[in-house]
Amino acid sequence: MQAAAPRDTPPTSAPDAAESEAVAWPGAWPDGRSLGGLRYGALGLPLAFVALPLYVILPQHYAQTFGVPLAALGLVLLGARLLDAFADPLIGRWSDAWLARGGGRATFVAAVAALLLAVGFHFLFFPQVSGTSALLAWCVALLAVTYLSFSVVTVVHQAWGARLGGSAPQRARVVAWREGLALVGVLVASVLPSVAGLAVTSAAFALLLAVGLVLLASAPRPAAATIVQPAVPLLLPFRTPAFRKLLAIYLLNGIASAIPATLVLFFIDDRLQATAQQPLFLAAYFAAGAASIPLWVRLVRRFGLPRAWLGGMLLAIAVFAWAAALGAGDSMAYLAVCVLSGVALGADLTIPGAMVAGVIQRAGHGRHAEGAYFGWWNFATKLNLALAAGLALPALQAFGYSPGSQDPQALTALTLAYCALPCLLKALAVGLLYRIWIQPSEAS
Repeated sequence: MQAAAPRDTPPTSAPDAAESEAVAWPGAWPDGRSLGGLRYGALGLPLAFVALPLYVILPQHYAQTFGVPLAALGLVLLGARLLDAFADPLIGRWSDAWLARGGGRATFVAAVAALLLAVGFHFLFFPQVSGTSALLAWCVALLAVTYLSFSVVTVVHQAWGARLGGSAPQRARVVAWREGLALVGVLVASVLPSVAGLAVTSAAFALLLAVGLVLLASAPRPAAATIVQPAVPLLLPFRTPAFRKLLAIYLLNGIASAIPATLVLFFIDDRLQATAQQPLFLAAYFAAGAASIPLWVRLVRRFGLPRAWLGGMLLAIAVFAWAAALGAGDSMAYLAVCVLSGVALGADLTIPGAMVAGVIQRAGHGRHAEGAYFGWWNFATKLNLALAAGLALPALQAFGYSPGSQDPQALTALTLAYCALPCLLKALAVGLLYRIWIQPSEAS
């Protein structure tokens, strides 16, 4: 029996005919495999390169190197990330105006933001002050500059790709170029700081960022608008029911992923007592994620976007449930956890962004409001990261955990936060994805 054609939106969305129409949009390449895909996706490498130090290494760096208390650090990260998150919808709205004029204006704005990003990133890890209060103030100021600049470049890059259009598999391939190269960047960033130091990491990031911008300037461009469109209403995306549903699923799944990303180095150091193997674990995780992206693209072609994403979530739940049973000396088992959870990561990176692009097309907002949608999408991403740091770190301190602790109760709290809580949240996301997205399409 031949399987039914996969769908990537609930039946409440517009007809699937929009998929075929989108292929002919100006600026699109036919299959996402050309050199144009590389030129577009290259900027994803440095953006992800900086993301891992900001979201994973920074909390441990300030806690261990400078002795900043976890609770205070968590509140600072929460505040800075919330500021950044609330700015993203506005940045998305502005990026629509920049992209409406073609790629030139957007590239110029991204270049200015990238310069600020490179400077902010360097001085964030090399503070010019001392003392807990001064360090926290420095961290707040530099995080604001770095996060906001990072958001401008990221939103422009995502909206640019969404405007190129395509069917569900084609959109997945376009996203795969961006996210696949992003995982290469994260892979390098997971090893370089421990091998060459943060100073070399900062210089390498600045160089890669410049290369990415040069390649983007020569990439396939979204067509300039032939008719001057009015400013996109800030809340326009929320008038699309499919986007609201997808965002709810993404929020739950994103928090589930952000919590272990915040706590992973603490788990490796204190629960597994395998500090020396940090680079190996991180490299295995991101290498597996990068290698799995072609697999997820094929699964999308076979099962559709939502069902493939569901499979990735279920894999992540199984893997983190296994990780909860690990302890000191279980390095090889944890390496397997990193590889399998990295495969699940490939689904999270490849599929949701392609689903958003499809929602935009079928809502009739293509080549007009991509920035608005991805502004709110990045708001959700930053909100996930903010809640992960702002809730998990103070909660761990409240339960008696501090970096280097070997108290059994503290380590149990760390394990529950790192493993059990993400499993619970992922399970809720699985239920939502099936109930409000997949089940209605099966019934239609």
